[in-house]
Amino acid sequence: MKILAIAGSPRPKGNTNFLVDQALDEAAKLGAETEKIVLAQYKVNPCLGHDDCASFASCAQKDDAGWILDKLYEADGVILASPVYYYNVSAQMKAFMDRNFFPYNKSRQAKARVVGIIIVAEAEGIEDTLHTLHQFIDSVFSIGKSQRLVVSGYAGRAGEAAKDAKLVTEVRSLGQKIVASLKKELSD
Repeated sequence: MKILAIAGSPRPKGNTNFLVDQALDEAAKLGAETEKIVLAQYKVNPCLGHDDCASFASCAQKDDAGWILDKLYEADGVILASPVYYYNVSAQMKAFMDRNFFPYNKSRQAKARVVGIIIVAEAEGIEDTLHTLHQFIDSVFSIGKSQRLVVSGYAGRAGEAAKDAKLVTEVRSLGQKIVASLKKELSD
């Protein structure tokens, strides 16, 4: 069972990436194969909005978005993580989400049966960010609300999330629940 985390934070040592690592560590302890892709470490250009995108055999842009999307579509479980930047997902996450337009035009559906969401805000914007991520999930995955696991919390400065014992416990539990859900799916 493969769990892929897509981290939308530009800070590799920031709160969002720390929390993703906690969730993935718990999933790995339970036997899951895990991988984290930090979008800021790759080249994911914004969508160019081609009017005839659906007629292309592949996306006209040759950057890292294509192979990252392929991994997203093949994972058994997915974690989408973003800090709140200006009341919504980060620019890195938004560019990645927009690049899904090509597979969406090809009616491609991701195979993941459960999706975890991790959102970290300094003060506000969690609700709007959650709404945006739910819309993305609706367009990519064939799962209902019960197959979406959400953890959100507040941390402004790097390192603050690690000091929030309740948030760390919740995100570790998210990793455990993703594995439990996938094991149940595989046994049914």
